[in-house]
Amino acid sequence: MDRRVLLPTALAPLTPPMNGEQLHTLHGLTMGTSWTVKLVAPAGFPRAQAQAGIQATLDRVVREMSQWEADSDLARFNRADAGSRHALPAGFAEVLGCALDVAHASDGAFDPSVGELVALWGFGPAGARTEPPPAPALAAARARCGWQKLDFDARKAKALQPGGLHLDFSGIAKGFGVDEVARHLAERGVESYLVEVGGELRGLGVKPNGQPWWVALETPPGADDATPTAQTIVALHGLAVASSGDYRRYFEHAGQCYAHTLDPRSGWPVAHACAQVSVVGTSCMWADAQATALTVLGLEAGMAYAQEHDIAALFLLREGAGFREIATPALQAMAAP
Repeated sequence: MDRRVLLPTALAPLTPPMNGEQLHTLHGLTMGTSWTVKLVAPAGFPRAQAQAGIQATLDRVVREMSQWEADSDLARFNRADAGSRHALPAGFAEVLGCALDVAHASDGAFDPSVGELVALWGFGPAGARTEPPPAPALAAARARCGWQKLDFDARKAKALQPGGLHLDFSGIAKGFGVDEVARHLAERGVESYLVEVGGELRGLGVKPNGQPWWVALETPPGADDATPTAQTIVALHGLAVASSGDYRRYFEHAGQCYAHTLDPRSGWPVAHACAQVSVVGTSCMWADAQATALTVLGLEAGMAYAQEHDIAALFLLREGAGFREIATPALQAMAAP
């Protein structure tokens, strides 16, 4: 199989590994999935302490932003009375600020206020569905959504609950978790690492052999066999990558597949040919949200949006029994000659 190799267009400062440094691999569970951290450190590196610190970092993200935890800050905000104003934890406020920025830029293709719709379609903690919701319920849920309804003061980290508005950070929280682990490692002097949470990644530095952290962009199951396209690998030095796909969670009814990625503008799951979008950027939180926005927008509108905002993205389109790849200009600019 041919390979498409992507390199950073602007290299972050690089600290080569010192003699005696080794590769350490740590694992854990979070957000209904797994996490893995590979880092370069001396042989006596305190692995147990590092493991506990990474897990605590991700546990904090869950406590603040999980819709699956009834006592999370997000769940309490969603249940709050109309007109109540809430002081938000720093991480919650950072994610909400980024989410609203992407919502504004994408004209609502990404919307953190879709919690009611997510639940109605059976993709939330209330349980799965086996058929589309009835039209009256869908109309009522849509009426309670809308990122423009949220009064958020980023400087004071406070938000007003307008009443019945349910936030959902499923399209951005994993990416933020990756960024938070990277921040945690950097604060402890780790200069070479690869962080992965549920398929979202961020890397810095190089491995003990001097090679960068090479990772392959995710593809849907069976895509490699069905499509004679190049495998895309990227050197994650100062970069992150996040993907959104229609194959991760879905249900089928009457021959139609309903995927978990919802178009906030219609209230329905996306139904175009875009099977997956991968986004490369310096922030995994930002890449995570943009991958969702581009998936909702689809190829034509998504490509225009990506060019306007200089987003490095790879679209994977379903085409008959196979797939077709289309890269944005910003991603093409990263390709090694």
